[in-house]
Amino acid sequence: MLSRVAETVYWLSRYVERAENIARFIDVNYNLTLGKTESLSKQWTPLLETTADQNEFVKRYDSPTRENVLQFLSFDEENGNSMISCVARARENARTIREVISSVVWEQLNTFHLLVQAAGHSPKTLEQPQAFCEQVRLTSHLLVGAMDATMSHDEAWHFSRLGRMIERGDKTSRLLDVQYYNLLPDGGNVGSSLDVVRWSALLRSASALESYRRLRGKIVPQRVAEFLMLDRKFPRAMHFAAMRARDSMRVITGSELNSYCYHSEQLLGRLCSSLDYAVIDDILQDGLHEYIDQFQRQLNTIGQEIHEDFFSVDRLNASPDASVMT
Repeated sequence: MLSRVAETVYWLSRYVERAENIARFIDVNYNLTLGKTESLSKQWTPLLETTADQNEFVKRYDSPTRENVLQFLSFDEENGNSMISCVARARENARTIREVISSVVWEQLNTFHLLVQAAGHSPKTLEQPQAFCEQVRLTSHLLVGAMDATMSHDEAWHFSRLGRMIERGDKTSRLLDVQYYNLLPDGGNVGSSLDVVRWSALLRSASALESYRRLRGKIVPQRVAEFLMLDRKFPRAMHFAAMRARDSMRVITGSELNSYCYHSEQLLGRLCSSLDYAVIDDILQDGLHEYIDQFQRQLNTIGQEIHEDFFSVDRLNASPDASVMT
């Protein structure tokens, strides 16, 4: 398929997933800070730092109040990572490949765009963001379901899933980091007893509370971290996302099991292998924040290499690496 189409559908899914996860960021932070007596600045500054948008924020806003942070992450069109910007970019990408996506997907994207636009004009959204965040999550789920049910599962679909899983793995790790960054910034304190209500809010914001309770029972911080990081079957777990991304990459490249054709495929295989043998006790001992930071760096490198391997004109003119055993 054309590299332009592959890149467009890849980023379409990344933008939709990013918008949904920004909604999850806001929701978990809102729930975690309910009832706290610290200033709003102390409550919402970590969210900007976790999303790595603090430098962009300080250029246009005086202080990180709840209203300013919500406006910046939700409806600031100058912020390329805001929900309104991500949905607009996803819609524009879809417009350029109308021949690849189905009419249902196109209609759902337009509905998503109108939803965010309307919410941006309502002052109630910033006062009570939970309902809006829930709408964003549900609309994103409908869009992903429409893509799965109405598009052929060919190369375009796999590039879409590849983008979605790369984005999801990164953002789930950041969601988990919100909890530890706010409450346990010192790696030496990881594993301390935490408020069950707040860990429940974290699981709920990842749509993981019911699955966790059914499989793990009592809410224990270590078990929550293990579930969101290393579970192989929960769709929003970091390990699951890496595995599905690897599966789609293998279909795209045609590589056999335990082999690779491109550097990005090799790096993704290494990441999956490291997660296959990771142990939560070792991760917590070394520091969860540090482990997540390394995971995010690896995903960023994989994303860059995907661009070089599949979307860069210079690389596409060259032959892929010979398939070798990892």
